[in-house]
Amino acid sequence: MKMTLKPILTLSALVMLGSFAHAQEKTPPPLPPEATEFYTPVPPKITPGAQNHQAPSDAIVLFDGSSLNNFVSAKDGSSPAEWNIENGELVVTAGKGDLQSKMSFGDAQYHVEWSAPTEIKGEGQGRGNSGFFLMGLYEVQILDSYESKTYTNGQAGSIYKQYPPLVNPLRAPGEWNYYDIIFKAPRFDKNGVLASPATVTVLINGVVVQNNVILRGPTEYIGIPNYKEHAEELPIKLQDHGNPVRFRNIWVRPL
Repeated sequence: MKMTLKPILTLSALVMLGSFAHAQEKTPPPLPPEATEFYTPVPPKITPGAQNHQAPSDAIVLFDGSSLNNFVSAKDGSSPAEWNIENGELVVTAGKGDLQSKMSFGDAQYHVEWSAPTEIKGEGQGRGNSGFFLMGLYEVQILDSYESKTYTNGQAGSIYKQYPPLVNPLRAPGEWNYYDIIFKAPRFDKNGVLASPATVTVLINGVVVQNNVILRGPTEYIGIPNYKEHAEELPIKLQDHGNPVRFRNIWVRPL
């Protein structure tokens, strides 16, 4: 009996394995198109600006040329903003210090337009210098580097002292440059340790100059940047570097 049973069991096992392998080779039935479609959530409908640089209906307009009601002095975060408005344009007033927004932001899309002084003074970092600080900490450089020479990670469109712009698409002094910025704020865990760094994409005049770069930390003029825990949302900041740079049409879309 033992001599005849073993071959029978082996044959049965082979048949079962063959059937299983054949089943595994079969192509699963095709999915209908509807199996990979979903209908919720529905994206909210908004109205774009009449022109691409103008604020869409869901944007928060920080400066429209009429007042500085949305800004305060960055010296103490509460004193009135002291820069001048001329012909609907916000002009850096040397010696009055940086401005910061009253509102705080984290992840956001920003639009800001600026113009370098037509009276050319200085060279390098002393020429048409200002800055747009995301969360008041991470600087996208504003500078008249249309033709002036400076270190490349300090020219217009750089993430200051971290990343030079991919290209230089600036317009000449007196003309308007359009910055569109997409920013993702850093995240910190419950112990205050960095969980994910900030990232930023920058377009100047419709041209990508920073492509989702990873920030190494807050902007430092001297030394190596290092993250320190901070709030999830903070005000933006405009820099007084002593040059009469002009701003207009500043708006933001929290993401």
